[in-house]
Amino acid sequence: MIASFVAIFRAATGFFLVCIATFLLGSCAVVKPVVPPAKLEYFQSKDSLFPANIQTIAPHVSRIQVGDILGIIISSLNKDLNEIMNAYNISSLPVASFTPGGASSGASGQPLGYPVDSLGYVSIPLLGKQKLDGLTIPQAEEKIRVEVGKTIKSPAVSIRFVNHKFTVLGEVSRVGTFNLLNDHTTIIEAITAAGDLTIFGKRDSVKVIRSVANRREIGLVSLRNRDVFSSPYFYVQNDDIIYVEPTKQKTIPESQPPQKQPSLFVQRAPFYLTFVTTLVTVVYLFSR
Repeated sequence: MIASFVAIFRAATGFFLVCIATFLLGSCAVVKPVVPPAKLEYFQSKDSLFPANIQTIAPHVSRIQVGDILGIIISSLNKDLNEIMNAYNISSLPVASFTPGGASSGASGQPLGYPVDSLGYVSIPLLGKQKLDGLTIPQAEEKIRVEVGKTIKSPAVSIRFVNHKFTVLGEVSRVGTFNLLNDHTTIIEAITAAGDLTIFGKRDSVKVIRSVANRREIGLVSLRNRDVFSSPYFYVQNDDIIYVEPTKQKTIPESQPPQKQPSLFVQRAPFYLTFVTTLVTVVYLFSR
């Protein structure tokens, strides 16, 4: 009779263990994979006609202002004069560069350049002070070329801004501050320099923060619409801040449904398994 009881107990215990294992496997919390936003397309329109003619605007023309730093390169057939007049472009100023979330990456060389003083003048060797405030780059190049031409035959003059920059923040691959090389740099090129938007970046509401007449102006640009090409913020200007907002999928993590949360029984399942295993072992030893 004891043998029959032991056999029945073993069968019931085995069935009980199978039920517990099945329950544990079926009651685990379900982890949903991260699904990227569906609207990732750029430059969309209501029609699908190609080629499409899109109205564009002319880029803003920068003018030299007080506080600017200019890279002025004067070239001629006289090598000695070239070295003297381009001394500020040859000499470099150590500038520490920083990476977001990290320490300084060391010092890098930046040309000293020619600063525009508070009265709008630039001091150039052998030429003295030249007033460049308010001029465009081509106008300043022509003015310097005429002045240099009085002492040097057939000179060539090239001027660029050394201190012009823009900043990209938010949901991009590489946030940071970048050099603004010219007035023809577009917001597409600026975002490309930052490694493009992540899958959680809002492509339909990119903010551009711009300094206009000693005040801050905030504009919105949609990269999903072709109207971006005719936006006044399509061309990047000096000191622009481009901010890409995160989507709700990034800012608000999706919580697990209540019915998928582990129950109290599941949390105590290891204790139950230990108890049943010990009981089966004891019964098995006494039945031998």
